[in-house]
Formats: sequence, C-alpha cells, structure tokens
Amino acid sequence: MPVGSPFLAALRQIDIALITGEFSDTSLMLSYSEGIKKITGYTSAEISGLPGRILNIIFPEDSAQVLRSHKNLFAGGEKSVESFLIYRLMSRSGEMIWVKEYLHCEKDPSGERYHITGYLTDISAEKNSEGLLQEEVKKLKEQIASKDRFINILSHDLRAPFTSILGFSEILLNEPALSQKEKNEYLTYIYDASQNQLQFISYLLDWSRLRTGSLRIEPQRLNAAALVYNCVSSLTGNAIRKNIEIRVDVRSDLYIEADERLITQAIVNLLNNAIKFSYEESVIEIIAGTFNESQVEFIVKDNGVGIPQDEQQKLFNLEKNFSKEGTRGEKGSGFGLAFVKEIITNHSGDIWFYSEEGSGSEFHFTVPIPSNTMLIVLKDHAEAEHLEEAVKATFPDFTVFNAQNGYDAITIITDKHPNLVITDHNMPLMTGIQLIEAIKKGESGLKSPFVVLLDEVNSDTENKYFKLGVRHVLTKPYKNEQMVKALRSILA
Repeated sequence: MPVGSPFLAALRQIDIALITGEFSDTSLMLSYSEGIKKITGYTSAEISGLPGRILNIIFPEDSAQVLRSHKNLFAGGEKSVESFLIYRLMSRSGEMIWVKEYLHCEKDPSGERYHITGYLTDISAEKNSEGLLQEEVKKLKEQIASKDRFINILSHDLRAPFTSILGFSEILLNEPALSQKEKNEYLTYIYDASQNQLQFISYLLDWSRLRTGSLRIEPQRLNAAALVYNCVSSLTGNAIRKNIEIRVDVRSDLYIEADERLITQAIVNLLNNAIKFSYEESVIEIIAGTFNESQVEFIVKDNGVGIPQDEQQKLFNLEKNFSKEGTRGEKGSGFGLAFVKEIITNHSGDIWFYSEEGSGSEFHFTVPIPSNTMLIVLKDHAEAEHLEEAVKATFPDFTVFNAQNGYDAITIITDKHPNLVITDHNMPLMTGIQLIEAIKKGESGLKSPFVVLLDEVNSDTENKYFKLGVRHVLTKPYKNEQMVKALRSILA
C-alpha cells in the first residue's frame, strides 16, 4: 500500500505504530513507523540507536517476558507464527506507558529468515480504566464482606434475647405454682429484655436511615444547658437506683446548632453507658464548653470500670460489636456507640474517648456553634432600616439579613439558618402565614422562631399565627421597647 494512502493518514491520528522487520539466525531487527514517536517520544531511528534497541525502554520487570516471547516465536521452525504481548515502556519524558504488541512472522521461500509485520499500540487509558475498575470491584467486595459480617452480628443480637424471653414466658404459662416473687422476677427480666431490644431496633433503624441519607438532619439553635438537663432528667431513675450523682457543668448562655432529637439520643446514650458502668454511690460529670471558635465540646466522665486496652479499638466498630454487662448486670446491645458516632459525624463533629481499666472513662464529642443571625422581612425599606438599627444596638453580635418578600425570605432562611425572623403579615407575593407554612412544610429542616408585625389589630389573624407556633405578634406602630422585649424572650 502506498505510503501516502488514506489508511496511513488515519493511523497517524491514533496512538499506533506499524512494525516491520526480519529475523535471521539469532538476530531480530525491528523498525517502527512514525507513530512510535507519538507513543514513546522517540523516533524509530533513535530507538534503533539505543543499546538493546526497544529493550532499552521496556520496564525491567517486563523485559524478560518480551525476550522469551520473541525467542519462542522462531524456536519451533513453523512457516507462519504470530504473537500478542502486553508490556510497559518508559517514554522519553519518564512516563510509564502500557502497550500491546502484535507480530506476524512469515518464512521466506529460502527458509532462512522470517519477514515480520505487526503493530504497537498505546493501551494506557484502557489499563488505567481496568485498574480503577479492579479497585472498585475490590472495594465492593470488601463492602459486601463487611455487610455479611454485620448481618451475622445483627442476626445473633436480634435472636439471642428471645431465647430467654420465650423460656421465661413458657415457665410463667406452665408453672401455676410459682410464687409472686418469682413471677415478678421473670416478668421484670422479660420487660427489661424487651426494652433493650426495642431500643436496639430503634437505634438500628435510625443508624441505617442516617447512613442512607433518608433521615434528614434538622439543625436548630439549641441551649446546651437545657438540652443536657433534659437528658439527665430522663435518666434520673437509673441513677437513683445505683445512688449515682450526676453533676452538670454547662453555661446557661451556651448554644449549639444540632438536630434536637438526634443529639439528645447521643447524650442519653453516653450518659446511660456511664451509669451502667459506674459503681454505686459514685459521681458522673457532664461538661460542655467552647472547644474552638466554631465548635462546642461535650464531655461525659465516669469513675467506673473503664475499658481494657485490648478492647478499646472495638468501640464504634459495628463489625467488632463490643458489649459487656454493667456493674449490676445491666445488658446492652453494643450498638449504641456506633449510633452515637454516626450522629456526631452527621453533625460535622468528632468523637473520641480516654479510658483506663478500673479508673473510669470519659467520652468527648464536638458539635457546631450556631452563628448569630436574624432576618427582617419588611416591605417598607425605610422601616426595615430603622428596625435593623434598633436590633444592632441591642444585639451587636448578630448579623442582620433583609428580604422584601416571602420568596426571598425562604431562600435566606434555608441558606443562613437565622436564630429569629421578624416579618410583616402583609408582604408582596405571600402573607406571613403562607411564609411560615412554607417553612414548616419545606426541606429547610429549620425551626426558626418568628415575630410577626400586623398593620392593624386583628384577633383572628393573631390566633392563626399562635396556632402556627408564633409567640409574639405586634401591631404597628409599636415601641422599640416592645420589640426588644419580644426578641429577648425568644433568644434568652
């Protein structure tokens, strides 16, 4: 085929080099078309001038394979032979290149030499894709193996308590002569085991929904002290039964931005563990304070049994499923800490612990500090400016945003998570009632409190707002003192 043919012109556009050559006795001479420069950065003449020719730029790990393959081509003396090889070259720039080589060898009529034709093509892109695919397959296999181990653990943890529950139930059904004390003892065990399983399943469902993203985090501004005292209150009975004192050290003006239900579950879980593994008549401390400019740190500290060094790496790990009885034989699933970690991670926080066997444990975690922001939604620009000045004079740490209609307000509320919204009832495009209903139904996941301003007294409208959870409805004209009082009552 003529050199100037459309076929060769097309070859110049892709990473392929044609090969021609001869083999006589033990001498193999190969030449390459100009495409070899596009692949390796060397011309055919430059490769011919290298010591060992093409072998000089073949990766050392692959050179023996290439030599052996070339020799085997001619060892049998066949009239016609061919081979495919895949190996690596080092380009002039030092880059590793994967190539595929095809050689077709035909004996000449004299039988003394072979005429060789073939091609060399760059397959680096395919090899890289293959490597990525293999890595992905490896990850998927590891995930499947991890899920299998997790399912095995779950199967055991879900099934194990029911053996005893069914056993005690059978005794209660078939042994009418049992004393009341024995009946109460068995019923108490059944009740406690059922409660533990219900909690375990609840944690499992929430953990799974957090992992898959189907459980939406609903961050809001929360008072840390109030949150902690509510958690302590829910566990007061557990603490009293072991005569344990829970000491709280949290500033009353400390706030966090978190999902109230989930962060409550995290704190209750850590506190419950502290009670479970504390000795009778001991002290548990829960402390919260500023960790850095963007996070609050919580610490739950006990003086209980502690965690053995060789068991500590199992914490937070579902596959290891570390679980042990409390100081009074309290049972647990071993799943709670994994759930706590998932909650904290989804709040962009960290969790860690310190523990020494026989000396107790302390668990630390961080959650975000909310920025202090307020949104004013007033149709009158001058009125909005006047209100903003009054707000900044009383609350200098707050950043104030402004919107002139409900649609702009929804965007700001979703993006900025304001601590509080002051809005007109009558606005362009929508009313204050429609704004609040849209926020409650939307995907913002926020619970910002509202102060609503009416142009005139209207008890029916006021009642509609109160039913929507609005705590303060003011009628214009209002005094600055009235507004400040309403804002303080919400932000306090």
